Amino acid sequence: MTGPRPDRRARGGAAWREGHAAEWLAAAWLMLTGHRILAFRLKTPQGEIDLLAHKGRELIVVEVKRRARLDAAELALSPQQAKRLVAAGEAVRRSRPALRACTLRVDLIALAPGRLPRHLKRLAFDG
Repeated sequence: MTGPRPDRRARGGAAWREGHAAEWLAAAWLMLTGHRILAFRLKTPQGEIDLLAHKGRELIVVEVKRRARLDAAELALSPQQAKRLVAAGEAVRRSRPALRACTLRVDLIALAPGRLPRHLKRLAFDG
């Protein structure tokens, strides 16, 4: 058996680069609005967190979705994925003493070509 076809590998690489660029754009947007970025693509046993941010007394797990249209990006986060993000955020919060007093929230940054990012806040809570 051979590896993936070259065209599939190229598409996968392009998707990875586009996703990475979208996360950097989302991070810049968050920083412009006073957030401090703590981590990019943070891997936890519960799943990967695209961006981990902090503002005030809130620890924010940020999922970044880029689609052809903003409305499609806004709908791209499944309830199961939101649950995994909450669990991942809780694990990070518990593992870092400086973050234990923070309130956890899950946000979504929706991106589409030619449009400003849309920041949807408080999609899921820790309790």
